[in-house]
Amino acid sequence: MSKPLIINFTPTGMIPTKEMTPHVPVQVNEIVEDVHEAWETGISMVHLHARDAQTGTPTYLREIYADIIGGIRKFAPELVVCVSLSGRNFGEFEQRADPLFLEGDLKPDMGSLTLSSLNFNRTASVNAPQMIQDLARTMLERGILPELEAFDIGMINYAKYLERKGLLKPPHYFNLLLGNIACAQANLMQAGLMINELPANSHWSLAGIGEAQLHMNSVAIAMEGGVRVGLEDNIWFDKGRTKLATNGQLLRRIHALAEANERTLMSAANLRELLDLQAGNGKYGRA
Repeated sequence: MSKPLIINFTPTGMIPTKEMTPHVPVQVNEIVEDVHEAWETGISMVHLHARDAQTGTPTYLREIYADIIGGIRKFAPELVVCVSLSGRNFGEFEQRADPLFLEGDLKPDMGSLTLSSLNFNRTASVNAPQMIQDLARTMLERGILPELEAFDIGMINYAKYLERKGLLKPPHYFNLLLGNIACAQANLMQAGLMINELPANSHWSLAGIGEAQLHMNSVAIAMEGGVRVGLEDNIWFDKGRTKLATNGQLLRRIHALAEANERTLMSAANLRELLDLQAGNGKYGRA
């Protein structure tokens, strides 16, 4: 039997705007509705970004994350929820860590942790060593699992360093993001090298930036890995960029590929067990 497929749904991100695509959800109700549709289609976890209600720009405020998480848990109390702690727009620890201090039914299970600084084609994501370690330490203290984001092999090596320092505890979950202009490219050799370098007791999903999303998702499904999919990484349905995608269309295509490869969906409950997370339904994160 093939391994069940982890589907990590990324509906919003920090870059897509309504001017770029009308399909990106930015308001709380839009994000919740897209996650609801995705939950009914089939996902294992969701990676959330919050936006300001007036401007649509990214925000770190825990109050907005609380509204999104609260809306999702009304219909999916088992779904694994990850909040973004990105440094692309916010430079202070207190800003980036803000969503980690939600409590009770609003507590996230996971928080994203990019393992080094990097350049995108127009912006930089600054992740100083002290910032990475402070975020990892806070998540460890609060029972929140880091969603480890690696854009090249060096970032995987840094994860091993953090594990030796006691700041990361297995089992680990990695998003391996390929195709960014300044990082690992979306090909079989670089994907394979990154997978081969993962620390013991690691579970992984492949993500592709832009048109590389479908290619990397397809490779992951064939290699019995997981996928990260959604408008955060890619707003187009086709390589020719003639058709803007919806989150639902991208997700249904993943399910079609999974069916062709005889991969079943990993349920949120099974993912919780795999990652040593509490069972949901009022108990979130790690014990």
